[in-house]
Order: sequence, then structure tokens, then C-alpha cells
Amino acid sequence: MRFRLLALAGAIAAFSGTAHAGLGQIGSYSCCPPQACAQTCCYTTCRVENRTSYRTVMETVYEPQQYTATRKVSKVVYENVPQTQYRTVCQTAYRDEPYTVSRPVQQTTYREEVYQTARPVWETNYRTENYTVMRQVFDDSFREQRYTVMDRQTQTLERECRRTILEPKTETINQTRCYTVMRPVTKYRTVSRDCGTWQCQTRYIPGPVIPRIVWNRGLPRFCTTRAPGFTRTRRVWCPKVVQQQIPYTCNVPQIVQQNCPVQVTRMVPRVIVEKIPYQVCRMVPRQVVQRIPCRTVRNVPETRTRQIPYRTCKMITQQHTRRIPMTTCKMVSETRTRRVPYTVSRQVAYTSTMRVARTVCEDVPVTCTRMVAKQVPRQMAYCTRVLVPQTVCGVQQTNFGGVMLPNSSCATGCGMQTVPAGVVTPADSYEAAKPTPTVDPISSTGPTT
Repeated sequence: MRFRLLALAGAIAAFSGTAHAGLGQIGSYSCCPPQACAQTCCYTTCRVENRTSYRTVMETVYEPQQYTATRKVSKVVYENVPQTQYRTVCQTAYRDEPYTVSRPVQQTTYREEVYQTARPVWETNYRTENYTVMRQVFDDSFREQRYTVMDRQTQTLERECRRTILEPKTETINQTRCYTVMRPVTKYRTVSRDCGTWQCQTRYIPGPVIPRIVWNRGLPRFCTTRAPGFTRTRRVWCPKVVQQQIPYTCNVPQIVQQNCPVQVTRMVPRVIVEKIPYQVCRMVPRQVVQRIPCRTVRNVPETRTRQIPYRTCKMITQQHTRRIPMTTCKMVSETRTRRVPYTVSRQVAYTSTMRVARTVCEDVPVTCTRMVAKQVPRQMAYCTRVLVPQTVCGVQQTNFGGVMLPNSSCATGCGMQTVPAGVVTPADSYEAAKPTPTVDPISSTGPTT
């Protein structure tokens, strides 16, 4: 830094000494003599040059590492344990038990009974009865019936039939015919052409996100840090469309008319009259009389006699004797024996198997992953600006910091030099010559959660 400041001070002193020598030890630019515009001798100036340097930066990279650990796992195990138990078994037994019962004994006796009955006796008698009946008497006669009958009569007549026929007739007429002729015609069409160029486009690509460990009050904490990116340059086609007129020839159809004699045959109608005979049939009414025999029925009353039978009933008394049975019952005691069931219970032993659960601890290997920190060196590029001394001889332009300053005052007389827009002045070149400090993106970026 001290060397750059000394070089910049020497360049400014050389520039000021050359300017005073050219102006004849005159400290002002407002009254420079014409001799100051003469060609000067060689002088030394400085130009700013950008240089790219590299330095080694250690980065912390975390890599996943797998290791095997052991953990306790509880497992339930079942065992079969024999066990003796008792159950109650019930059995049915019988015993003889005497008991006394009374049995009924029935005895039948008879007694005589006299009774009277009435018997019906039927007798048939007849009585005389007169009644009237209607007798049918038939009478035969004739009646006249008149009706109309239609008789068919045929008659022959004639009628005129007119029909039209077509007769051919030939004539000569002039007919206009049109046909198409192709004529060449020159036309212009607009064509778009791409007259673009290739240009270089620079694109910045950010770096990947890297995990890192930050110690906060003695405790580690994981955070992420974005790595520095890089710049990629690629060629991009920049289109430039230009419109151009291109002539071309095409055939255009054109219709041409021509008169030609043509013979035409047309059909002329003609009416023909013909007489056609036809028969007409008509119905003529005729009266017909017919005698139809008919029979009439009339009822004549007639008296008749008939015998009607009827029955009479009378009751005759008779005496009868009958035996009526009588039943007497008496109770007789008897001794009987019966079997009475009763239940007897007893304890019976049996063996059963019971599943008993118990907890057993086992060691199970488990694969785990942990992040291991690793220091990796990386070359980081940074840019510095250096003042390089340069000697200029016999040129009526001033080169300061790599920029040529024209002496416009020598061409127009005396006056102040005018610095064009965009030209670096000595003050600007001094600011540009300052080295720009580069910041480590890894160390400067704070932890992100």
C-alpha cells in the first residue's frame, strides 16, 4: 500500500514538472505562451493495471459418516407352565322308596224300568182340484212384401283424347365460349431475413449451500452457508430481422371469349286428337212383389181336473220295559315301590398348561449417521489494481492512467484543457488505483437457520 502511494505521488510530481517545463515555469494556465504548444520531451506516467491473484482458503465441509451403535430392546417371551386344577363332577344315583296309593274299583248292577212311547202312523188321502190352462192355437196366412231391385244396363260411348308429342327440330345458332389463357406476371414479395450477430453474455451462478457447525456458548449448532458462486460466459445469438423485396414471376389466368356456330336440336310439342270408345254401366231400379207365408199364435183358456194326494199322521201309545245299568265305585289301598334319582358331586383333578409372559432385554445393533467436519483447501481468486510506470516521448497528448488526454488548447491557442466525458482524471485514477479489499464470503456470512 505504501509503495502504491509513493508511485502515485511520483507520477503526479512528474506530470506537474513536465507541465511547468512546457509552460516555461508559469504557474497558471490562463496565459500560456504559444511556445508551450511545441512538442515536449519524454516524460513518465503511470497506468492502472488489473491483476488476478489467488489465495488458499480453508473451508469446513461436513461429510455424512455411518457408525454402528447398540440399543436395548424389550421383547415379551411366553412360556408354557403346567398347572394342576380341580373341577366338580356331578353324578346321578337312584334309591328305592315305598309308597301307598288308593286304587278305585268299579262294580256294575242293573235295575228294570217301565216306560211308554208314542209311534206315528201315516195315512194317504186324495182331494179333487180344478185349474185353468192356456192352450196355443196356430193360424196360417200370407202377406205381400214389395222391394226394389237394381238391374245393370251397359252403354258404349266415345270420348276425345288429346296427347302432346315432341318432334325434333334442328337450328344453327352462335354460341360464346370462354377459355382460360395463362399470362406471365412479375410480382414482388417481402422476405424477412435474420442478419443477427453472436454476443457474449455473462451469467452469475450462486454456489451450493454447505452445512456448518457454529459454537454458541459452548454448544454446537448446525447452520447453512452459501459457497461463493462463479461466472459463466456463453454466446447468445442476437437476432436482427431485415425486410427485403424479392421479385418473382407467376402465371395469372385470363378468360378469353370466342363466338362459334353450333347446331342445336330442340323438341317442338304437337297436339294429337284421338277418339277412344268406352263402356258406361248404370243401374236401373225395378219393383218386385213377393208373397210370404206367416203363422199367428193365439192362447185359448181350458179348464182341467186333477187329484192331489195328501198325508195325515196320528200317534199310537205303546208300553216297553228296559234294564238300566248302575256303576258303584269303592277305594282299595295298595303298596308300591319307586326309584328316586338324586345328585352326588365329587372333585376331579386335571392338568392344564398356562402361557406366562415375561420381558427379556436384548442388544440390537443400529446404524446411525453423523456429520464429520473436514477442512478442505480451496484457491480463491481476487482482483488487485497496480500502477505501472510508462514513458511517453514526442506525443502532443497526455497519457494518464491508460487514458489519452488531447491538448485541445494548443490547436486553438492558450486556454484550459477540456477533459471529454468518460475520461479518467488524475483524481479518478487515484481512486481507481486504490486496492479494493476482498471479503471472504465464508467468514463474512453469518449463520443461517
